Amino acid sequence: MKKLKNPYYSLIALVCIIMLSSCGSGNKGKGGSSLPNDGQVHGIAPGNRYSMPKPPGMVYIPQGTFHMGPSDEDPAYAFSARNRSVSISGFWMDATEITNNEYRQFVFWVRDSVAARKLGYVKAGPDGIEYVDRVKMKALKWNDPKVIEALAGTDLILPPDDRIFGKKEIDPSKIVYHSEVFDLKEAAARANAGQPRSKFIVRKDVAIYPDTLVWIRDFAYSYNEPMTKRYFSHPAFGNYPVVGVNWKQAVAFSEWRTHYLNSWLDGKNRVQESDFRLPTEAQWEYAARGGRSQSMFPWGNYYLRNKKGCLMANFKPGRGNYPEDGGFYTVRADAYWPNDFGLYCMSGNVAEWTSSIYYEGRTNFMHDMNPDVRWNAKDDDLPLMKRKIIRGGSWKDVGYYLQCGTSTYEYQDSAKSYIGFRDVIDLPAAPQRRR
Repeated sequence: MKKLKNPYYSLIALVCIIMLSSCGSGNKGKGGSSLPNDGQVHGIAPGNRYSMPKPPGMVYIPQGTFHMGPSDEDPAYAFSARNRSVSISGFWMDATEITNNEYRQFVFWVRDSVAARKLGYVKAGPDGIEYVDRVKMKALKWNDPKVIEALAGTDLILPPDDRIFGKKEIDPSKIVYHSEVFDLKEAAARANAGQPRSKFIVRKDVAIYPDTLVWIRDFAYSYNEPMTKRYFSHPAFGNYPVVGVNWKQAVAFSEWRTHYLNSWLDGKNRVQESDFRLPTEAQWEYAARGGRSQSMFPWGNYYLRNKKGCLMANFKPGRGNYPEDGGFYTVRADAYWPNDFGLYCMSGNVAEWTSSIYYEGRTNFMHDMNPDVRWNAKDDDLPLMKRKIIRGGSWKDVGYYLQCGTSTYEYQDSAKSYIGFRDVIDLPAAPQRRR
């Protein structure tokens, strides 16, 4: 190995490296901040770089302007909506309707939480309130007879008179999700200025198991018992859209989804994110159009068939001809081609809940920037105030209801075999990698 001619070269190089590495360190503020400490205002030191990944199963809907409202004549002459230009800020939206598998995760999480409390798997938090011990909760094994036996004395298990052949099963009505949210709209009202924060915290308990009897209840003199028995629970329907979920249950799912994500972020010492929620009527229509402002259907034309004669969605194409489009009831949530935003089944399959109230004159006074007409109806409000807008049409509807501009309603406490939902969340677009 060749030796250095001058042994001092190494020492000189080391000194140079130390001097270069110390350059700029004198400008750092207290605590190692990169901001200068010179008596001037520079803002706070930047925290960790924002690194929220793309929400799984969601697509980004860019901001834009479109003509909201009917794209064709109003055959019922209801005049409940008029065409107007509105602007929508960007957001993320589920590419498909919420599936049975996704909703089962919610049901199982709530079931395990309720069971853990019944079994005493709780621990005191720093605020003195008892919380479920998540470690013990995750260790629950429902295929272990000892777990069912331990719960047999609680109201989570069906009482003896309700059992078939004495089988101990969970009572679905006891799977109740407890929600606590802050009502920002009420807090922002001028009449409520100065009111205590507690006045705007909404606490509610929601039984969240889907109503599986809707398959029988919705269709008189029709045999649909197999769907009642299997649709939500059987693995074969895991990727089909969840139905039998009313508006309150859909909202509860969105609130749980927010809590589930933010709890994980808290554990990683990361910034909490925005809320998952149901889309507004305007957001839903803007997303359904896929950037085609005046198109009648999400696929961009005025026809329900393509040039090959194939139907473009799952609906009722003729009198009693349900299977012509390839489905009889619902189909997979990712069936058929997506629209230009990458969203599946924005028309047909299942109609979808929105957060907006159905009021015939709403388009006359709503804002042209992120229009949003809501009313958080209470149980004792008039039925008129409980109407929520549903969009997109379903597997049992005729083609008119599949139009992007067609809106109808259902009551918020009603569950149907043809209504599902999907979520949105207000996050910035995923950062682009530098080339």
